Amino acid sequence: MSHHVPLPSELEVRAAIDAARIETGRTPSALALATRLGLANTTFRRNFPDVCAELGRAPRAAADTGALDAYTRLQEDNARLRRRNRELTEHVDLAVATIQRLAIDNSRLHTALAEAQQVTRLPRAAPARRG
Repeated sequence: MSHHVPLPSELEVRAAIDAARIETGRTPSALALATRLGLANTTFRRNFPDVCAELGRAPRAAADTGALDAYTRLQEDNARLRRRNRELTEHVDLAVATIQRLAIDNSRLHTALAEAQQVTRLPRAAPARRG
């Protein structure tokens, strides 16, 4: 027969998370937290789904802050590159629209030139000589 382990309060769970962060320098996994509280992983996950979701979203950083800084830097670089990519895509779209407009203008000018060349030109009269 299994023994009954009383469930900790959410306040106790949060205190255990803080204690683990202080000891290891990183956010614990749900399994590590369940073990720390003396609960089975499934029992912990079943009774504290919000805490498990928060733990799942927390970045896993090494004990030093360098890894967290690197992670943050990568996120910022990624956001910057996405913005730049969006800007470049807009520029390409604008360039395509400009090229299309110029192609239409070019076609119209060629048509106008062809029509203008069909006009019969009159020879210039030779200037009268004086003298």
